[in-house]
Amino acid sequence: MAEHSIERIPTVVADGVDIVYRVNGTGAGRGSATAALNRMLRRQQAEKAAGVRTVHAVKNVSFVAYKGEAVGLIGTNGSGKSTLLKAVAGLLPVENGSIYTDGQPSLLGVNAALMGDLTGEKNVYLGGLAMGMSREEIRDRYEGIVDFSGINEKGDFITLPMRTYSSGMGARLRFSIAAAKDHDVLLIDEALATGDRSFQKRSEKRIRELREQAGTVFLVSHNNKSIRDTCERVLWLERGELRMDGPTEEVMQAYEEFTGGADKPKAA
Repeated sequence: MAEHSIERIPTVVADGVDIVYRVNGTGAGRGSATAALNRMLRRQQAEKAAGVRTVHAVKNVSFVAYKGEAVGLIGTNGSGKSTLLKAVAGLLPVENGSIYTDGQPSLLGVNAALMGDLTGEKNVYLGGLAMGMSREEIRDRYEGIVDFSGINEKGDFITLPMRTYSSGMGARLRFSIAAAKDHDVLLIDEALATGDRSFQKRSEKRIRELREQAGTVFLVSHNNKSIRDTCERVLWLERGELRMDGPTEEVMQAYEEFTGGADKPKAA
């Protein structure tokens, strides 16, 4: 009886979500802000013109995520995983349906924009401020962020411009900045695919801590082991449709049968 009385608090509700991209194949006016605005104002006419097509990236997807959950998003390339994350973060509009969030979603992707010409140190402050931390909070957590990222293990890279970093180093620093703050909803796009196993273990441990602090974590990854180690629930998207939603092992087994193991992590 007692276990049925535990209240599950929703943090993200997706209700019949459709996301449609409109692709202008002609390239007319490309690079001009005025031309881009004109295309937006003439969208309906433009859609009828040759060279403009629509891509239905996410199709009628519905789910509810709860506090304390870590939810994996899997699917073959082009299945709509990253698109759905961006919509949950409020970075993409939905064509139909609705997305409701309780608290502020934070999207962490391997392409998250920090400033390439600034040093890693300055980007730690920039990223922390962007997430709502005060300068004092960032100062207090600075050493921990750098240590967590591991980018100084082979030299004083934190004092160099981020454009000199490898893609893996940049991704590790982005995750470390995000991991320094507690999040209501943290959306992670492939960040755990970078770095060695030691960094992945630190990342997975931090995700578990976020869950324990009543945060909700979404993880997009092609690394099946990271999904298994981190998430207790998985959403499987295929061609934009939600094919399966359930316990991690159940969904992963079905997915691996579908792919023939094609998306299992390869040796580095």
